Order: sequence, then C-alpha cells, then structure tokens
Amino acid sequence: MALTRSHYENFTVLSWLLPRHLRTDVANLYAYCRTVDDIGDEAEGDRLALLAQWEEELLRCFTGTPKYPVLVRLQDTIRKHQLRAEPFLRLIEANRRDQVRHRYQNWQQLLDYCHYSANPVGELYLALLGYTDTCRIQLANATCTALQLVNFWQDISCDAACNRIYIPMEELVKTGISADDVLNGRNSAASAQLIATLCDKTAPLFQTGLELLNLLKRREAYNVSLFSLGGMAILDAVRANRDRIFSYRPTLSKSHLVRLGVQALFLFGRKRR
Repeated sequence: MALTRSHYENFTVLSWLLPRHLRTDVANLYAYCRTVDDIGDEAEGDRLALLAQWEEELLRCFTGTPKYPVLVRLQDTIRKHQLRAEPFLRLIEANRRDQVRHRYQNWQQLLDYCHYSANPVGELYLALLGYTDTCRIQLANATCTALQLVNFWQDISCDAACNRIYIPMEELVKTGISADDVLNGRNSAASAQLIATLCDKTAPLFQTGLELLNLLKRREAYNVSLFSLGGMAILDAVRANRDRIFSYRPTLSKSHLVRLGVQALFLFGRKRR
C-alpha cells in the first residue's frame, strides 16, 4: 500500500473504517489507477506505445499471467471480485486521449472524457463492495465526474504548464477569455466569473452523487462520503480563490482533512444509528 500513500490526494484513499478484507484490494485498484496516470503524465519516451504495452499486460490479467508487480497483485483482486476488463481499459483510453487532445470544445466532450478518466474508478470501487446495479453506478458516476471536474478547476495552472486546457472552449468564448490567457495565468474579473460558473455547474453533480449514501451500508457510506466531502471542500476552495485560480492551485491542509473525517462521523452517527 506504499504507492497508495505516496501521492497527495484531496481525500483519504484508505480510511480506518474501510473493511479490513478490502484494504488490499482497494490499494491494488488505486495502484493501477496511479500507474496508468503516471505513464500518461510522466513517463519518458513514446507514451502512446507505453500505454499500448500496459494495455496488453492488463489483458493478461484476464487471459494469462502479467509480468508487472502492480498487475500481478491486481489480478488477485480481479479474480476475487470477478471484475470486468472494460473499466480498466477506459482508464488507459483516457490517458491515451491526453497524449493527442489538449482542448475540449464543449461540455459534452468534457463529460465524455470523464466517462473514461473518472467514472471507471467509482464503478470498480462499487464492484469491490459487491454492487453492479445501474442505479448505484449512475450515482457513483455523478460523484466521480464531479471529482474529475473539480480537479480540473483546481489544476488549471498545472495543466497549462503542459499546454492542456480542460475548461470547455465555449465557456472561454462566452466570457471573452482566450486560451492564451489561461496558458499564461492571466487572472481577471472575467476569469473569476468563469470560475464561479464552472463551480456552479459542478456542485449539482456532488449533490446527486450523495444520494448513493442511502443505498450503502453505514461503513461503506462513510468512506464514500469522504470522497464527496473532500471534493466539495476543494470546490469551495476553488470558488474562494477564483480571483487568482489561473495562477494558483488551492489545496486542503491535513487539519482540514481531519475535520472532514470528523464531519462524516458526525453525519453518520446522527443519521444512521
């Protein structure tokens, strides 16, 4: 689980309330997700070729024996929980798209990207819990899409350094902001208004996703709530820093993360006795 703890996250990946028998499987899933992202974002050489190689190795989890330690461990989780290959393949496809596409014209294109980059994580997490029904998956997708969007708004300056803009181009046009303004971190009254609009479009997805908590067991719901509360806290931080978000990345402090955990405990202690 070292890899799970080695990357900064806005929320707790493995909380103390996660059932002990699932901790290794969640860590294996997270290690896979992080490795795919690291190949797509940080690997040296031909990343498309490396992603293709990784895809071949992933498929061996279902048809043979993979050679990479991360995938060897993942294979145990796949077999134990009878996980499908398709969500794992979508995560690879998202990173493949990142190599060739750096702009999104409208919300439809961006949400389609989230279908590949974020939603598979929620689907796989639910599968570890034993849920594969459409209703729960749709609610999890709302949360995962919201988390992906708020990560985009949080990382505008970081993505700009890689010539990536995830703000829909149609939203830039509406506010008179150019791609050059984003890439060069030019904050303005218009950019502040744009960020407020982006936050307004993201918040309802978190609210929809919270309905999933009523369809989970108490301990399961607590852990899922940490993802939602962490994402909503970052959304609040983005909104609060909208005047400078083109050149500043807001984060949550450790004390803030602790408060979120206490908030979740209070919520479920009061509502689910």
